[in-house]
Amino acid sequence: MKLLLKACRIIDPVDDYQGLQDIMVIDGRIKEISPEIAGEADRVINAGGCHVFPGFIDMHTHLREPGYEKKETVRTGTMAAAKGGYTAVCCMPNTKPAIDRPERLQELERIIEKDAVIKVYPIAAITEEQGSMKLTDMDELKAMGAIAFSDDGRPVLSASLLRKALQEARAQGHLIIEHCEELSLAEGGAINEGEMSRQLGIKGIPGLSEELNVQRDIQIAAETGAGIHIAHVSTAKAADIIRQAKKAGIRATCEVTPHHIDLTEAIIREGFTDCKVNPPLREEHDRAALVAALDDGTIDVIATDHAPHHEDDKGQDFYKAAFGISGIETAFSVCYTRLTADGPMSLKALAAKMSYNPARLLSLEAGRIKVGMPADLAVADLEKTVIIEKDALVSKGRNTPFHGRQYKGEIVYTIVNGKVVYENSIQNDK
Repeated sequence: MKLLLKACRIIDPVDDYQGLQDIMVIDGRIKEISPEIAGEADRVINAGGCHVFPGFIDMHTHLREPGYEKKETVRTGTMAAAKGGYTAVCCMPNTKPAIDRPERLQELERIIEKDAVIKVYPIAAITEEQGSMKLTDMDELKAMGAIAFSDDGRPVLSASLLRKALQEARAQGHLIIEHCEELSLAEGGAINEGEMSRQLGIKGIPGLSEELNVQRDIQIAAETGAGIHIAHVSTAKAADIIRQAKKAGIRATCEVTPHHIDLTEAIIREGFTDCKVNPPLREEHDRAALVAALDDGTIDVIATDHAPHHEDDKGQDFYKAAFGISGIETAFSVCYTRLTADGPMSLKALAAKMSYNPARLLSLEAGRIKVGMPADLAVADLEKTVIIEKDALVSKGRNTPFHGRQYKGEIVYTIVNGKVVYENSIQNDK
């Protein structure tokens, strides 16, 4: 199978490509990159000067299956990801049942093999039933295909157990992803503890609930010599703790979500539960600090924390509504607009945060556009204006706070192993 992309503006996180380039793909891999490639192909796509990125990799996605198919499935979640330019996602283990033992991982992999339209890498639980009582058999789960380990949705409550997990991770090369939350401080809270919680009379979640556990986890990682990845950083102080850890040589990496890059608690209003997320949307000084931390390298990765919910799970009561934002389809437009078109980051830096850095952390053959690499590509029209409409989302989860907001940049093709898995092209396809 031959695929030829013509007139591409290639954005690679490492190499610089000048002017328009053609990309020839043969049998799923990039065979040639040149200003003009002649010859026959099974399909020719005229990119018309659109920008071509390495396919995005999401380290933090909730596909909900098995157990919560009303919210999302592997099929609908990966279709939504493809629409967003993602060629690979890592799915979190807080399903029903949790992905905490070999037979459950095996069943999930059967579903992925049958239904996924992009690459899916399962993350297994750190502890059995995510209960912080007993470690899972991480060695066996990794041998069966688990790419990392997390109790996402909950922290590992026992410092002793986390220490043991990190010691094992260091010895065996496992990646531990921690949800940092001191539950006693967060308990009962629904939004950020700040001006909006006071105005609306809603119990808030203080930034300290995140920062305490970030500090704890990094100290344990330092003591064990292991690496640790901190999920969905949301406060300026948490980012600075990680910054100082990196300066001290501690093996700490972290991620931030598009919604924490773009939004603050200022958008919250009574009944608008689509903006209820954990960790919550914080204040403007936190948002600005997260953008700065991305720009200076403190934050390594942009991850969506795509958390789709059925409309019945949201409602208008902030206390009863589920935490989570459906965000994988909108991530690129939000990030390109806020970080590059209107922000400090170059396109290459954006590609690194969304493709290259996740690939390195996960040891994937991905994140680059170069000869010999798998042809996992996202083609974007950066001139396109996008107004997000919740009813146009592919995901089952329409719980988006971005509804009605305007951004720049739209994905027009997503290509996985040389196969077009999504297209919405205004270009000439010959």
